[in-house]
Amino acid sequence: MGTRYLRGGQSAKVVTCRPGRRSRLGDEVLYGTIAAVMLPGSRLGPYEVIAPIGSGGMGEVYRARDTRLQRDVAIKILPAGLGGNDDSRRRFTQEAQTIAALNHPNICQIYDVGPDYLVLEYIDGRPLAGPLPPEQVLELSRQIASALQAAHARGIIHRDLKPANILVRDGSAKVLDFGLAKWSDAATALPNTEAGTVLGTLAYMSPEQADGRPADERSDIFSFGAIVFELLSGRRAFEGATPGEIIAAVLQRDPPPLEPVTPLSGIVERCLAKAPADRFQTATELRSAFDAPARPTASLRKASIAVLSFADLSPGRGQEWFSDGLAEEIINALAQLPTLKVIARTSAFAFKGKQADVRRIAATLGVNSVLEGSVRRSGGRLRVMAQLINAADGAHLWSAKYDRDLADVFEIQDEIAQAIVAALEVALLPTRASAQRGRRPATAAANDAYLRGRHHRFNFTHGSLQRSLEFLQEAVTLDPNFALARCDIAWTWLTLAVAGVTTTGEAVARMRKEASLALALEPRLPEAHVAMALAAVGEYDWSAAATGFEHALAGERVSPDVRYLYGQWFLMALGRFDEALQQMELALLEDPLNLFCRIGVGMYEICRGNDERGESFLRQVLDLNDRMYVPNLWLSGLALKRGHLVDAVAQAERAYAIEPQNALVVGTLAGALERTGDRARAEGLRQQLGIADGHGGPPAALVGYHLVRGDVDSAAVWFERAIAERDFRAPWILPRLFGDVLISSPHWPALAMAMNLPEITRRVGQS
Repeated sequence: MGTRYLRGGQSAKVVTCRPGRRSRLGDEVLYGTIAAVMLPGSRLGPYEVIAPIGSGGMGEVYRARDTRLQRDVAIKILPAGLGGNDDSRRRFTQEAQTIAALNHPNICQIYDVGPDYLVLEYIDGRPLAGPLPPEQVLELSRQIASALQAAHARGIIHRDLKPANILVRDGSAKVLDFGLAKWSDAATALPNTEAGTVLGTLAYMSPEQADGRPADERSDIFSFGAIVFELLSGRRAFEGATPGEIIAAVLQRDPPPLEPVTPLSGIVERCLAKAPADRFQTATELRSAFDAPARPTASLRKASIAVLSFADLSPGRGQEWFSDGLAEEIINALAQLPTLKVIARTSAFAFKGKQADVRRIAATLGVNSVLEGSVRRSGGRLRVMAQLINAADGAHLWSAKYDRDLADVFEIQDEIAQAIVAALEVALLPTRASAQRGRRPATAAANDAYLRGRHHRFNFTHGSLQRSLEFLQEAVTLDPNFALARCDIAWTWLTLAVAGVTTTGEAVARMRKEASLALALEPRLPEAHVAMALAAVGEYDWSAAATGFEHALAGERVSPDVRYLYGQWFLMALGRFDEALQQMELALLEDPLNLFCRIGVGMYEICRGNDERGESFLRQVLDLNDRMYVPNLWLSGLALKRGHLVDAVAQAERAYAIEPQNALVVGTLAGALERTGDRARAEGLRQQLGIADGHGGPPAALVGYHLVRGDVDSAAVWFERAIAERDFRAPWILPRLFGDVLISSPHWPALAMAMNLPEITRRVGQS
């Protein structure tokens, strides 16, 4: 920094300047960049500072006196340290241009501008705060909607609407702070306003903003709805103890109903719709709604439920697999209803063993009812207790106790499901014959074995997968017509192959056998078609895989598992990133805490070039569960892509600490260590892989090892061997994990052809 002085003023100590920059404020000259702190009495040209008003990431604001016109003004200056930041200066300039483009009685006006400051209308008002009487809320809402209408008409989206940015004076609202505003004209917008950048204030931002997607006029309308909700109720529409909880609330749950119901309730509810298409589409439409406010209708809120893991109250507490299985079967039964939103197992069971308030669980998962229960199994007897809870107030909607023989377990499941349907007043469940064909075993013993197999499969460790396979095989031995168990066997073989426990050839043969038997038993079973499609993926037969997934997706309801597998192993392999991302986000609507789906979004966004959003999702996963190695592996690859070698090693070390037997992880870490000069440890890892003088070892690990080292030619040689082994990861994970270096190389066309990938995929990789 240079000297500290202001020519023509008496308060040199409060201004920090850099030599070589001059700007003119009336007849006074300011050198350099204005400091972050200006004391009362300081002068900026004709403006005399009276007192600070507030501060934020985009500026410090002071009340000042215009000594020429004898009026108070607000002066906004760049914070210290941002004066030399080109992006900050461009955004500051854009804010000035944005305000200057607007002339509306409910929008703060601009009077003067310089390179590091704005002179704005001073508003002696108070920020919006509720609760307020409905008639006062109605009038203020009309004014704010009118201001939005004027801004949107000029192509300006505010993107940071919140109570603190709206001041009220004498019953009149003024919208201010356009520091994050975006021009809908692409030629006007700044480079850093593109998709993937999260801007705004968490509790008031729209779901698409919170998710890093592009914001349009409907995003402001969502924020407007959150403001009006708070004015009516006195509480925020979306709350949480941490930023992550607030984002989860914005993305996944509806705010509690407004009570008492007012004519504004319908408007607020429509503004706060998760999907932009379900909101008012323009501010003009929103403004018109205030002339004839509509009452909320029941159809706007779809019935939704989360079935929590049932507590195991059996002697010795050794029946957890059974209590989990019972709850999962109820989930599966309820999921047959197209009129009911049912949270999938992964998310519903995320609260297992935690003493969380039911209402908070419901808020996190975005449902308006929760089923919880307990199971006590002793000998051949079974006691099940269940209760359905209203998420809004914690009231019990229904409860029941069942004392039965173990052989009656299916009847208990059906009775609970039917009782829930009656309590929620939704459509009747399909008959058992149509809804459960192929899904239930003939005997309680087969059901026990199946539930044990599912229990072990969800642990996702090498040992648990093997145990899962043993129990699932026992289930189909006890009941050869149990089609769903055969699908689970097929999926377990896929997981074993990807983990390197077995070869792809063996896994594909087993998958095809089980899928064929399941389809012979129940031709319409979606899971069986998925298993057949995945077997085709293992042979790089994309046409057969497409047929299998087409059948699996044809039903009225598509499960999150089907969407996940479709996006992960088919769409991504063909370079159809946008479609894969859409499938994963649809899966997250029903299974919001599914960490594998969230990893999928992170990987897909990185492959699409949206690195910031991809990194955000991967770090979210690690915040929820730091024992998952895949996010660390992809973060290591992302660091290498950015040229951050030290960070790449640190992330690879974390992945290795979690999964030291995974060959791809070992190869990645070995290559990264070798690049840092730690050849001794790198050699130890190479020996762990069975590499001797560059020969031998798992092909996938050698691909990662050589790509990290920058040896694309050697990576291509090992990639050919991975293809020969029909590695499930070869079509997109291996070539994209460390950037598109291999895909953009001359080797890729031949490699893609060896995997039968269509020409479009090769063009995508080379573009």
